[in-house]
Amino acid sequence: MHKLTCPSISQFEQLVELKDYQPPTKKEYVRCLRKLAEHYHCDPATLTQDQLRAYFLFLRQDKHCSGSALSIIKAALQLFFRQQLGHADWTVFGKLVIRRGQPLPLVLSRPEVQRVLGVLREPRFRTCLRLIYHTGLRVGEAVRLKVTDLDGASLRLHVRQGKGGKDRCVPISAAMLQELRAFWKTHRHPVWLFPAPGCAWRERATPLAQRLQQADRPMSVSAVQNAFRLARAESGIHPQATVHTLRHCYATHLLEEGVSLRLISQYLGHQSLDVTVIYTHLTATHEGQARAALERLLP
Repeated sequence: MHKLTCPSISQFEQLVELKDYQPPTKKEYVRCLRKLAEHYHCDPATLTQDQLRAYFLFLRQDKHCSGSALSIIKAALQLFFRQQLGHADWTVFGKLVIRRGQPLPLVLSRPEVQRVLGVLREPRFRTCLRLIYHTGLRVGEAVRLKVTDLDGASLRLHVRQGKGGKDRCVPISAAMLQELRAFWKTHRHPVWLFPAPGCAWRERATPLAQRLQQADRPMSVSAVQNAFRLARAESGIHPQATVHTLRHCYATHLLEEGVSLRLISQYLGHQSLDVTVIYTHLTATHEGQARAALERLLP
């Protein structure tokens, strides 16, 4: 069903725009409602509670949606049916129980990190991924960095509008600062630290440095992710490693170096220290210290 033939979805788009959600969240909420409309081939405003219950069962039993995916769908449809349509008495949302486990994230050893970063040849990808490991930034935060976000005097990086719309500052080393400055000098873009080179065939005839300097947008997240996938295959590290794995490595390796959990939590932009505690289960150093202490405790 085309979106223009469904006024309730258009109204939902307006409702979502009124909320203080991040742009990706707004887009995902509207997408969830469209998927429901496509499933039943009708205006979602005409659906009954029983039909919505059947849809949730379909997502869980047939589509095998993960807990995180179901949580987003539930929140989006709850906003639509309860707030937009006024079905405050619907109980289907309370009956959909989502238990989300917290599996331990994958963490690479320091030699593995060096190996995967070492095979990167394209300067923009190598510098960006090295920065992600050096600062624990999310890939979206890294590619959106502006030249003015670098504070050379205090050796800090200003992360603007991170997850949850919050700003934070993270420390960087003098060596990393020099590396970023050296990379910037290859393109000298007035705004973006990692400008997009463009991919149209006409643009490819222009030298890369000129394309970067004239870019009207930052480098894409997908380009960085694809570069990491190729480096992962070439380096032979764990096949499930992703760009986000570098963020986990940053936190775990800092903890092994004795940096406090509270500081690491601030650098990562976590809302709660409870989220960061998971890294204590991943540090070989702390585990070795605990094992040595247990040996001393034996009579």
